[in-house]
Amino acid sequence: MTITAPAARRSPGSSMSMTSRRRVFSSLKFFTIGIVLIVLLFPIAWMVLASFKSGLDITNPARTFSFSPTLRNYESVFAKQDFARFMVNSFIVAAATVLLSLFLGLPAAYVISRYRMYRATGLVFMARVIPAIALLVPWYYLFAKVGLVGTYTSLVLSHVFVGLPLVVAIMIGFFDGLPVELEEAGRVDGLTRYGSFARIAVPLAMPGIATSAILSFIFSWNNFMFALVLSGQGTKTLPVAIVNFIGYQGIDWGGLMAAAVVVTMPVIFVAFFTQRYIVSGLTAGATKG
Repeated sequence: MTITAPAARRSPGSSMSMTSRRRVFSSLKFFTIGIVLIVLLFPIAWMVLASFKSGLDITNPARTFSFSPTLRNYESVFAKQDFARFMVNSFIVAAATVLLSLFLGLPAAYVISRYRMYRATGLVFMARVIPAIALLVPWYYLFAKVGLVGTYTSLVLSHVFVGLPLVVAIMIGFFDGLPVELEEAGRVDGLTRYGSFARIAVPLAMPGIATSAILSFIFSWNNFMFALVLSGQGTKTLPVAIVNFIGYQGIDWGGLMAAAVVVTMPVIFVAFFTQRYIVSGLTAGATKG
């Protein structure tokens, strides 16, 4: 005859205390998330609202939410300032930067990963440590000597200085996580080292390539310092064109806010619709291997 001990019973008070703790923790979590969202989204919401206001309504605190919307600011942006051309310039520079960064960064990251040349990454990452403003004068001098100041070439090369280290840093983790046996099997079947890289490693690393391309595009789109010094009247990008609304006589706040919306909204949409690819790409490259 076996005697089983009665199961321990939880007292009603302990279960209620655990439930109340969970409710308090959940309330604190949502409260913290709400505060963070308000802090992050309020400047964007204010910018969007201000882009539909007149100059007097923007400077009047009583007109923060109650105002008569107007499209004159956007008419000034696209009709008077020709921001459509500046958008095309920004897209050309950003797209060329992404392509060149991937063209140079993928083979570099693959070689560093496969041959364990991790000391060489220090030379690449120095580009992220050196202040960009320290390179503006040498770059301007060199580009001026060869007649490239004010061209797309000078802008793309300067933006690659930022995009290339980013591509290399992300892709090293991806290539480290790829099984070497797959490439060895491909070489047994007759592929060369370049064929293994192009036909096996690159397709398997597409999540990392997408992540690198998206981040490089965003950084190039938002870059202001290089474009301010190296661009010309025909190659001016959106961040530089915003300065047109700041003059000696004053600041056109309505036009400035509309221009800021034109610059930031494409980046926000790209980040919003591709955030899962960016997060999955970064985490996959960090956890594989």
